[in-house]
Amino acid sequence: MNGVPASTQPLKSNSLQIRFPKFLRWGMKMSDSSIVLSLPDQPREFGFFVDGSWSPIESREVFERFSPGHGVPVTRIPKCTDADLDAAVNAARKAFDDRRWSGLSGADRAAVLLKAAEGVRTRAEEIAYWETLENGKPISQARAEVGGCVGMFEYASGLARSLHGDSFNNLGDGMFGVVTREPVGVVGVITPWNFPFLILCERIPYILAAGCTIVAKPSEVTSATTLILAEILHDAGLPAGVLNVVTGSGSTIGQGLIEHEQVDMLSFTGSTAVGRRVVEASGKSNFKKLGLELGGKNPQIVFADADLEDAADGVAFGIGFNTGQCCVSGSRLIVERTVAEKFASMVAEKFRKVRVGDPLDERTQVGAITTDAQNTTIMGYIEKGRAEGATLIHGGEQLDFGHGQYIAPTLFGNVTSEMTIAREEIFGPVLTVMPFDTLEEAVAIANDTEYGLAASVWTKNIDKALVVTRRVQAGRFWINTTLSGGPELPIGGFKQSGWGREAGIYGVEEYTQVKSVHIEIGKRTPWVA
Repeated sequence: MNGVPASTQPLKSNSLQIRFPKFLRWGMKMSDSSIVLSLPDQPREFGFFVDGSWSPIESREVFERFSPGHGVPVTRIPKCTDADLDAAVNAARKAFDDRRWSGLSGADRAAVLLKAAEGVRTRAEEIAYWETLENGKPISQARAEVGGCVGMFEYASGLARSLHGDSFNNLGDGMFGVVTREPVGVVGVITPWNFPFLILCERIPYILAAGCTIVAKPSEVTSATTLILAEILHDAGLPAGVLNVVTGSGSTIGQGLIEHEQVDMLSFTGSTAVGRRVVEASGKSNFKKLGLELGGKNPQIVFADADLEDAADGVAFGIGFNTGQCCVSGSRLIVERTVAEKFASMVAEKFRKVRVGDPLDERTQVGAITTDAQNTTIMGYIEKGRAEGATLIHGGEQLDFGHGQYIAPTLFGNVTSEMTIAREEIFGPVLTVMPFDTLEEAVAIANDTEYGLAASVWTKNIDKALVVTRRVQAGRFWINTTLSGGPELPIGGFKQSGWGREAGIYGVEEYTQVKSVHIEIGKRTPWVA
C-alpha cells in the first residue's frame, strides 16, 4: 500500500505501512450536529497479497476507483496478471498440501481467528471508512456491518474447535466405523461490490475454521477492505499462503480462478446469470465443488392484522438498506387488498422521510449507487415500469447533489406479475406493490419467481406466519422483521438463488469432505483358504 498521502499518520505493521486518513485525527467536520467525515487527500494505493507478503503495483495496469458518492478518486488497485493468479493458487496449494493450517488443532486455528476478530474490532473505523468510499453506502451502515463481522470470526473460532464427524459402533463385533470431516482443499472466493467486507466475512472465517486455504478475488471496484483483512489475518498469525488476495476484473482473474484446476472449491456471490456461467466453467475444468449465493426477487408479505406502522418501517428498510443493492432486499410488497392502498401510502410517507445523501454524513440512511452501470440499469427499470403501465407512487428520479449518483427510493403501484419490474432483479431502491385476497394467493404470488433467496411476512397471527413460512420457497425467512441475522444461522437460497449454505456450522461443513472409515477388529476371515 505504497504511495499513501504524506499527510496521513503511519502506524506499525508487520508487512507494510498502513496509514489512517487524516480525518481520524482532525479531518471531521460538523453539519447540523452530525459528523461528516473528510475525503482523502489523494487515492490510497494498494498492492496484492500472495504467500504471506505484499506485491507492489510495479508495471501492472491500475484500476482507479472513484467514490460513487463524491466523484473523486479514492483507491488505486493493481490489475493482476494470469501469472499473479497462478502464484496465488500455487501458494494456497502448497500451504494446504503441507498441512501448515489443516494439520493444526482446532484450538490453534481458533486462536488465530480470535486474534483476527480483535484486529477487525481495532481497525473497524478504518475498514468502514474505505468501504463507504468505494461502495457508496452510508458510514453508519458500514460501521454496523464491520461490527457484525467481528462476531463472524468469534463464532467461527468456536466452530473450529467443535467441528467433528461421527462413529458407528453397530457394525458387529468385527467392525468399527468412523465418519470424518476433512477440509475440501484450496477454495476460491469471488465476492461482489455490494457488501465487500460483510460477504467476505460470512465466508472466510468459516472456510479457515474448516482447515482450507484460500484465494480471494474481490470486485475490482471495492477491493480495499479485502486487502485490509489480509493484513489483519497475517498479523493474527495466519501462516503464509493460507489466504491470498488477487485483484482484477471478473472476466480475467475471476474467470481464471473459476477454471483453475488446482482450485478444489469455488464460492461465488453474484447474479444468477453469472452463476450459470460459473457452473459451466467449473464443469469444463476439474468439476470443482461450488457454493453459490445468487440473485433474489424477495417478497415482503403484509397481512391486514399486522402492526402496519412497524411493517411500513420494515418494508422501507428492507428495500432502502444499501440502496436496494442487496440480494435479499424485499423488492416485492405483497399486501392484503383491504389495506393495500393505505399501506402503500404509509410506505410512501416513510420514503419521503428517508435521508438520502452524502455517505460520509452520519445522518444518511440511503447512500449512492455503487457503479455507473448499475445506476443506468436501475433507471432503465424505472422507465420500463412506467412504460408497462405501473403507477409511480413515489420517487423514480435521479437526485442531484452536485456530485455522485443517487436515486430516490421508488414505489410502484398497479403492478401485475407479468411486468418486468415484478419479475427481474433490479438491484436498486425500487419496490413494487401487488395486492392479494387470501393466504393461498399471497403464497402463490410469493413463489411465482425463479428465485428463492429470502422472504418476510408481517402478521400478528402466529398460525398465518408459520403457514406462510412453511410454504414460501426461500432460504432465509423473517417474521415481523427483515434483514436480521447473525453468525449462528446459515444463509443461502432455494431454486435459482444458489447452492449450498454459508455461515453457522453449516457454513463450516460446506467446506469439508465426508470420509467413511471402516476399521476391522481382530483376525481377518480368510478369503483364500
